[in-house]
Amino acid sequence: MRAVIVRRFGGPEVLEIADLPSPEPGPGQLRIRVAAAAVNRIDLSTRSGALTEAGLLPRGLPEVALGWDVAGQVDAVGAGVTRHRVGDRVIGLRDVLSAGGAQAEQVVLDAGAVAPAPASVPVELAAALPLIGLTADRSLTLTGLRAGETLLVTGAAGGVGGLLLQLAAPRGIRTVAVADAADEPYVRGLGADEFVARTDRLGTAVRRIVPGGVDAVVDAAVVGVAAHEALRGGGTFVALVAPFAPPPLRATRVLVQEVYADGARLAELAAGVDAGRLTLRLAGTLPLARVAEAHDRLAAGRLPGRLVLLPG
Repeated sequence: MRAVIVRRFGGPEVLEIADLPSPEPGPGQLRIRVAAAAVNRIDLSTRSGALTEAGLLPRGLPEVALGWDVAGQVDAVGAGVTRHRVGDRVIGLRDVLSAGGAQAEQVVLDAGAVAPAPASVPVELAAALPLIGLTADRSLTLTGLRAGETLLVTGAAGGVGGLLLQLAAPRGIRTVAVADAADEPYVRGLGADEFVARTDRLGTAVRRIVPGGVDAVVDAAVVGVAAHEALRGGGTFVALVAPFAPPPLRATRVLVQEVYADGARLAELAAGVDAGRLTLRLAGTLPLARVAEAHDRLAAGRLPGRLVLLPG
């Protein structure tokens, strides 16, 4: 089967489409014939060697596979798998960096990492849900916010930020969205109660809207301490990237969200897509062989949605 790998770290030129043996599912696992696989910023960090330098990926691996999100069809199951059958349309998340990647023609995942695919959207949109959906959901849970409390979301027009707004609104959480000025209509359509252009000095701008500061921040745009200045004393700051987490000034709690493959919660998020409570955006699709182009486009920024690879 074809799969995206790197044998050395560097720019997009180090990406290879390798011909690898088809993986076989072990007990409690299943194999997915991949129809679509999203490209994420963590793929860029894997390719460049940043994850290895940070100690998140073992050194000395002969090759490293890429791809976290997958949508496709189950084509083999291991012993003990009863919830999913061959032929089922599924989505899943690969969260073990040294395992086979989702940007391939086939991938093996633990059965607990997989959920039924949303039926109401094309497969390429379904592939965009797992990583950003589980990241947004866990980030919101870590804030501990209740109805009536306030949440600042940086990067509100992005994948994680947009889902955060949509998850917070039905819980009665008041949201302050930070994005480019041109994105204000879009994020308000996702449920944002207040808006601050990202060119503003965040602490000052947010405190004009929420005197004393917000109860929690989810820093989806990796703004860091500038976003922390908008947080009230004793509030909660959720960072998505550990090296950019600010110190816990003013008795605040600073937490780093670490996503993991939770198939049960992913199934609930997929149901939210089918019910129309959660929407996703697609920036485009590319064949697997053009993965380097996908990395270039993602690194350039300002994509209006997710980029997805189609192995077929």
